[in-house]
Parts: sequence; C-alpha cells; structure tokens
Amino acid sequence: MSKAPATPAAAPEAPASGGKSKLLIIVIAVLVVLLVGAGGAAAYLFMHQSSAKATVSKKKADDSDSSSDEDPGKPPVFVTLDPFTVNLTPDESGADKYLQVALSVQVRDDKAADTFKAHMPQIRDRMQMLLSAQKASVLLTTDGKEALKKSIIDTLSQPYEEDGPHMKIKGVAFTSFIIQ
Repeated sequence: MSKAPATPAAAPEAPASGGKSKLLIIVIAVLVVLLVGAGGAAAYLFMHQSSAKATVSKKKADDSDSSSDEDPGKPPVFVTLDPFTVNLTPDESGADKYLQVALSVQVRDDKAADTFKAHMPQIRDRMQMLLSAQKASVLLTTDGKEALKKSIIDTLSQPYEEDGPHMKIKGVAFTSFIIQ
C-alpha cells in the first residue's frame, strides 16, 4: 500500500517539470521580445537624435547672424545707451510730439562692445538724427517700432572711420519708449 501512494506522487512531478520548462520558454521568449523592442527603440531614438543634431547644425550654418568665432554658451553682450529725448517730425495734425527712448544694443563680444563705446559720440549723433526723423503716428504701432529697430541696426552698423569695418550689431532692445 505504501507503494501506491508513491506512484501518484511521482506522476504530478513529471507534468510539473514539463510546466516549468514551458514557463521557462515563455519567460525567455518574453525577454527576447523585450530586448528586441528596447534595441529598436534605442536605435530609433539614436537615429532621431542624430538627425535633429544635423538639422540644428545646418540651421546654425545657414543662419546669417551666426559667426564661427562665437561660443553658443556665452551670454549675450549688451551696450546700454543713455536715454534719448528728441522732437519728432510733425504729423498731419501739426502738433509737436517728442520721443523719449532708452535702449540697449547687442554686439558680438566684449571687444566689439569696447569698440562700440569708443565711438559713442558718433553713435549718439547718428541716433539723434535717425530718431528725430520719425513720426509719432508710425512709432505708435508695433510695426513702426520693429522698423525703427531695423533702421537703428542699419545705421549703427555703418563704419565709424573712413574705410573702416562695419560694426556687427546683433539686435536692439528698447528698455523705455515714451511718445508725448
């Protein structure tokens, strides 16, 4: 009698080891699928990141404002001008208007800032002439202010010495703009 119970006990062990091998095969298959999926995802991200870097590099190369001697990690360099107060050109109404404006000019680097500061009397003269030729009705619009920024960049970029180099002006920021 004792042998009979041993045989039924051995029978369940055989299917259990077969079940363990099936479970092991399933686990291995799942791991393989996960590894293949992770590898595919990593390859996709690597390819996508490489193409994004190539696009950014191409855009920087095409950008006319970028220069090869600039460090993209460097903070911008601004030169703050003393405020200007000028009479504006009269509009159709004939009323006298004036403009009070304070601005900062962005230049390439500290050396350009020093050059810019060395020519401050010429810069202020050019700005006075440019600003006093404006009309209040134009400057009250956003488009008028943007056009003025472009005019300032063009005016201040001109050489300050005969046959001198053009000054590289990267931008203009109005810090105060009052028309009265």
